[in-house]
Amino acid sequence: MIAETICAAVSAAGLGIAAITAYRKRFLAAARIAAYALVPAGLVMTGLVKWVANTAFSPTAWAGFAVLAVAWLLFMTTRAVERRGGGTRKERRAAAKAARQGGAVEPAASAPSLGAGDKPVTRSKPKQSAAQSGDDFSDIEAILKKHGI
Repeated sequence: MIAETICAAVSAAGLGIAAITAYRKRFLAAARIAAYALVPAGLVMTGLVKWVANTAFSPTAWAGFAVLAVAWLLFMTTRAVERRGGGTRKERRAAAKAARQGGAVEPAASAPSLGAGDKPVTRSKPKQSAAQSGDDFSDIEAILKKHGI
């Protein structure tokens, strides 16, 4: 009952401010203020305010919110542990099996494509001028060699 009274007072005050704004010939702003002022009245008429007021003072509703918070906390904790542990259980088993066999786990997309034939396509390198010797790009070449490119 008190929530409905407060909403009615807010709506009345908002409509009063909208009337003053319209009197000052700011009709667009007055229409916007009137729209905001009618929202609390509409919420009271639909019964939403009564439902929210009953929920806010209900111990059962707050216990339900607590259960939802615990569930969310469990979801987030399991995701964090999964990310930190190196993926899902299936991915960890596959990695352990590959480590026992002595090979590293490589994704299928990392293998170079060979094109139509069995031989890889090679491209000829353009000749470098004397000013662009191997010293200029030696750092880049070292990085590329380190990554196997």
